[in-house]
Amino acid sequence: MKILVCISKAPDTTAKIAFTNNNTEFDTNGVQFIVNPYDEWYALVRGLELKEQHSGSVTVLNVGTAENDPIIRKALAIGADEAVRIDVNPTDALQAAKEIATYAKTQGFDLLLLGKETIDYNGSQIGAMVAELMDLPYVSLATKLDMNETTATVSRDIQGGTEVVELSTPAVISAAKGMAEARIPNMRGIMAARTKPLNVVAASGASASTTISSYELPPAKGECHYIDADNVGELIELLHNEAKVI
Repeated sequence: MKILVCISKAPDTTAKIAFTNNNTEFDTNGVQFIVNPYDEWYALVRGLELKEQHSGSVTVLNVGTAENDPIIRKALAIGADEAVRIDVNPTDALQAAKEIATYAKTQGFDLLLLGKETIDYNGSQIGAMVAELMDLPYVSLATKLDMNETTATVSRDIQGGTEVVELSTPAVISAAKGMAEARIPNMRGIMAARTKPLNVVAASGASASTTISSYELPPAKGECHYIDADNVGELIELLHNEAKVI
């Protein structure tokens, strides 16, 4: 089984968010970057589990510049067999999806896995875009994935229950919480990652379809008003005259 796992670089959840260049760019000064957790904890680890069950290989793919190499090496340390970096800094989801699809079309992967979204943009777009561009079946928000030869059985949470889908591979699946348990790279994996191949390939030339006008931080939280439990009238008055619906 030949598996491709798409990984993205994301700022650590504790990073302080600020913008620069007239609020058109994310300020990376002092920010620690990590592998996007949905890609690492669920998509990558489940891909490794499937490789261990059915044999085969796991390749991680990142669309980005050389500054992304450390997070790619972490994916190799966790257990991926090889890595590919498409050498371009994408500025929107469609550009990244086009680069992924152009590369993956020629490689004969049985399964393409990625996290349901990145923790910085929360767009949940790339999986569906890649599937459409490659004309492959797609299941989003998967919480369980099992393989039986060329048939994938996928579960995902829906309102009021769980939906179970069967589809033939090759296919694209985005992973949500529950797909797998996170793995911590051990010393052997870290040492092995240094010699595993990280192949840099030229971008296909896909262009972005959107531009960023500006970013804006949410308004600061207002002060809390504490009302005595016996003073219901004051609470009602504040709700009527000062409370804001967001």
